[in-house]
Amino acid sequence: MQRIKLGVIGCGVMGVRHVKAAQDSGEFEVIAVADLREQLAKDAAAKHSVPKVYGNGDALLDDSEVEAVVLAMPAFARTPLALHAFRNGKHVLTEKPVAMNAQEVERMIEARGKLTAGCCSPRFRLTQSADAATAFVATGALGPLRVVRCRALSAAGKPPQNTPPAWRLKKSLNGGGILLNWGCYDLDYLLGITGWTLKPKLVLAQTWTVPPQFESHIAPGSDAETYFTAFIRCESGTIITFERGEYMPAQADGQWQIVGTKGSLKLTMTAPGAKRAIIHDDTTTQNGVITKTLWEGDDNYGAVSDLLIRDFAAAIRERR
Repeated sequence: MQRIKLGVIGCGVMGVRHVKAAQDSGEFEVIAVADLREQLAKDAAAKHSVPKVYGNGDALLDDSEVEAVVLAMPAFARTPLALHAFRNGKHVLTEKPVAMNAQEVERMIEARGKLTAGCCSPRFRLTQSADAATAFVATGALGPLRVVRCRALSAAGKPPQNTPPAWRLKKSLNGGGILLNWGCYDLDYLLGITGWTLKPKLVLAQTWTVPPQFESHIAPGSDAETYFTAFIRCESGTIITFERGEYMPAQADGQWQIVGTKGSLKLTMTAPGAKRAIIHDDTTTQNGVITKTLWEGDDNYGAVSDLLIRDFAAAIRERR
């Protein structure tokens, strides 16, 4: 089987990870990398034996030998590059958040035509635990869904030795903060596991920026949210309660839960430790709540980039 010729634009942490995953997959031949910081591109090319190096993404996209591209730069630059790629007949996998706003996403969907386009928000739905939860919810064993819950908080630590990248909490560079950076994972995970059946009808939400005592922990000029909470009522009557924060003046917490009329699931999107489990609270009239382990295993979160790039290759070959 002939390998797909791939280019990777953006040679920071995630871009280099995509290069390695693509090379290791056997599905792709990485033939070009690009970054405005050209030395990063040269370093990535040297480490992973990539023959072509470009100092900007547009030059790589004009390379007729490249069949597909990964866009791994801050969100503000992705849509123009994606549109350029589609014009040149190239398949696209874009890092998350997929774009700055919904309008940009709609433009990309319209422009892609019959080409394959994907984003990286489904990373945590590629795990064995997510597959098990999805299959179980689809059986209807939980009954009609009442509440889908996410509460994921990261406690503030000591000041970092190196200032975090400015794009992480800069609206003009990333479209937002923690909601876009991590909220996209939470929503994809929970909405996907519930079969994409939940259609939001009403949203009440609030966002906050970093607490004053932790301003030294982030890049100067940051203006995006580090904490948000939302109450979402869906057309079916199901409620989504959604809370995520970083640099929090609170202990870390991580809860992903689906509650129906007949039972509930406790999920482990990013649970710490080697062993992970999905807990099913079943019910009977006689015994009340009966707790069972639906799934237990060793989800390898380090492998999600490998799974993602393989799925991209399969989508290209299957024309989906």
